Amino acid sequence: MDERLKDLRSTKNPKARIKVMKGHFATSNSHLNTYIDMSTVKTRHNNAREAAKELANEYISNTFVNTLVCLDETEVIGAFIAEQLADTHRMSLSAGNNISVITPEFNTLGQIMFRDNQQRMIKDQQVLLLAASVTTGKTICKAIESVLYYGGTVCGIASIFSAVNKIAGKEIKTIFTAKDIPDYRAYEPTKCPMCQERQRVEAIVNSYGYSKL
Repeated sequence: MDERLKDLRSTKNPKARIKVMKGHFATSNSHLNTYIDMSTVKTRHNNAREAAKELANEYISNTFVNTLVCLDETEVIGAFIAEQLADTHRMSLSAGNNISVITPEFNTLGQIMFRDNQQRMIKDQQVLLLAASVTTGKTICKAIESVLYYGGTVCGIASIFSAVNKIAGKEIKTIFTAKDIPDYRAYEPTKCPMCQERQRVEAIVNSYGYSKL
């Protein structure tokens, strides 16, 4: 991987860490001047567990959760969050609850859907959305619409990094914010200053990672 990647550790918990790299990157919705690599916190169980502790603390005492919907390959973190929330040794509203941890699909129209066998985990349930990175909020909005369509209630939104504070009136609980990466910028593709300066896009980035062009 590119040697320009630099560690960024949470001030609350250094084991909850991500990597960042400056450049010109493209997603399906925007152009970015910073790539955020989540592979460590999403895949290494120690780091995922520590990140989960920080996010679960935001919901322990104030939110009842039936289901975690995991976006951006955050299933490992989601499982640890569920474990924290359901822990009967903690003063948690969800203590003892058998929390479902599921991942949706995207259909050919780009809409988020849940298969028939998962719909019972959404209908009439309190659903916590979990994402790795929230840049514009478009994917989260799709997830909210999908949960509502299938009869669930969105009780919270959590992420590892978020460039925005709220979506659809709901506060995003996150470990890293734009304050941690003060020069982080996301642009509409047609309004990208790097493109206007003829700086080539060096990689395509998404929830799966980074692919050089």
